[in-house]
Amino acid sequence: MKKKKYVNSGTVTLLSFAVESECTFLDYIKGGTQINFTVAIDFTASNGNPSQSTSLHYMSPYQLNAYALALTAVGEIIQHYDSDKMFPALGFGAKLPPDGRVSHEFPLNGNQENPSCCGIDGILEAYHHSLRTVQLYGPTNFAPVVTHVARNAAEVQDGSQYSVLLIITDGVISDMAQTKEAIVNAAKLPMSIIIIGVGQAEFDAMVELDGDDVRISSRGKLAERDIVQFVPFRDYVDRTGNHVLSMARLARDVLAEIPDQLVSYMKAQGIRPRTLPAAPERSPPRSPTRTPPASPLHTHI
Repeated sequence: MKKKKYVNSGTVTLLSFAVESECTFLDYIKGGTQINFTVAIDFTASNGNPSQSTSLHYMSPYQLNAYALALTAVGEIIQHYDSDKMFPALGFGAKLPPDGRVSHEFPLNGNQENPSCCGIDGILEAYHHSLRTVQLYGPTNFAPVVTHVARNAAEVQDGSQYSVLLIITDGVISDMAQTKEAIVNAAKLPMSIIIIGVGQAEFDAMVELDGDDVRISSRGKLAERDIVQFVPFRDYVDRTGNHVLSMARLARDVLAEIPDQLVSYMKAQGIRPRTLPAAPERSPPRSPTRTPPASPLHTHI
């Protein structure tokens, strides 16, 4: 109860206010935002000779290797957010025929003008073809493929497209400084990066790129957003051989941050979900009208 001598403590005057609704990932997808999915695969020699069963790239006639399992697990989910199902697929760290030059950004399908493959099966086919034609070499450089996708993402920044780069690798990164700079530059673009580490190597550098604990920086410049998600493949290997459940968990965890990363970009740029025009309502079919019979003609004589 107020005392008799109570004096008004003051008043608050609102000069203006606004009510804003929070937009979700699905709001943007429903509004027509397309996810552009690109894959980059590690072809460095540390993976081992693909013709030997100890290699991470070994193509067994009975089961998929770690690279193919990781690609399939993530790709099978994310492909449903891409309307044309055409996915650029790149390799890095290999010597290419015919002159043996080392490349860290080569198309798996051999087409320099158009590295896109048709669906996840198309990527797997191009991956297997590359294993038979290139020579695994090194080092492990990420910056070229990150810059490749960032260049494409920079072309459309109106919210209609969002790029996701999946990097599958086995080793310790060789161009850490350049990769950090490329990621910092990409953080202001509509883009996210997923890194899956296969094999038993130490992935401390990948954890640093993930930026969950400390936002990465380059030359004193902080990344505007956290756009990298890293997971080690070995954490999802099912000892019982049940790859279906373990790969489902892998896909869930690596894709978990994509919705928030997409929304954070849209919000930072002030981009609202587009409202697609409603489909015109179809009127129920009208029954054909029957013309009444003509009245008999009466003639007076």
